[in-house]
Amino acid sequence: MSIAGADEQESEASASASAGVERLAGAFRDNGKQAALMPYLMGGFPSLEESARIGEACVRAGADVIELGMPYSDPLADGPVIHAAGTAALQAGANVAGVLEVARALSASVPVVLMCYANMVFAPGAAAFVERLARTGACGLIVPDLPFGEAPEVQEECERRGIALVPLVAPTTPPERLAAIGARARGFVYTVSVVGTTGERHALAEHFADVVARAKAATEAPVALGFGISSPEQAAQAAAAGADGVIVGTRLVRAAAESEVPAESVGELVAALAAGLAATDRPAGS
Repeated sequence: MSIAGADEQESEASASASAGVERLAGAFRDNGKQAALMPYLMGGFPSLEESARIGEACVRAGADVIELGMPYSDPLADGPVIHAAGTAALQAGANVAGVLEVARALSASVPVVLMCYANMVFAPGAAAFVERLARTGACGLIVPDLPFGEAPEVQEECERRGIALVPLVAPTTPPERLAAIGARARGFVYTVSVVGTTGERHALAEHFADVVARAKAATEAPVALGFGISSPEQAAQAAAAGADGVIVGTRLVRAAAESEVPAESVGELVAALAAGLAATDRPAGS
């Protein structure tokens, strides 16, 4: 190989190794809202095809990032609504390959972050799993049962493939650990608003400012707030508290479960959330 050819290959590898992270950064910076809107959907629920349609409806309604859940039999971070959706997806035949195809279908239109559990990553091996994920065009990976600092090969493979391994922090994360996580964060810091599993909750707003400020003080990455946010009012409150992104999951999954036209129903909710985050006096990306 010529020197010019080697330089070209190195340049392409370097671009690939930052592509997903840069695309996520653009979603937080250029969304035109008070905060990036980040709907969660369960891959394969109610079916693989319908979950792709739900994702497309979310994009049309104003989603800036899609968090795509991989159904799993023991989802420790998920509350009953998302757990039930995952169980139904598995019973309907959803598998890793099928959900990755949903990621591929959506990635052309929106940054996709896959949320799955550690067993799915380690069963084929971190290198093989992350490579498959990268080939879909996805930008990020969330593994809630992979503690920060463990299995460094997952972080290394994500870095090599241009995938942001997104960390989670909670109100109970000790300050020194929060600082260590924040210093290594890529893509964004998934900031859990409350102690517990996913689910719709009321009267959260008084906690948002403290939780967000604590996370933002520990990192230069965007801070996305999730768990319990279900309404346009709560989304706006999260943005007003300083969150760079707002993650909404259970309310949307419940709508998909209850509706005869899931994509239409979820799309309407996402449009309402987008309206709640419409830029007012807070510049986008601030």
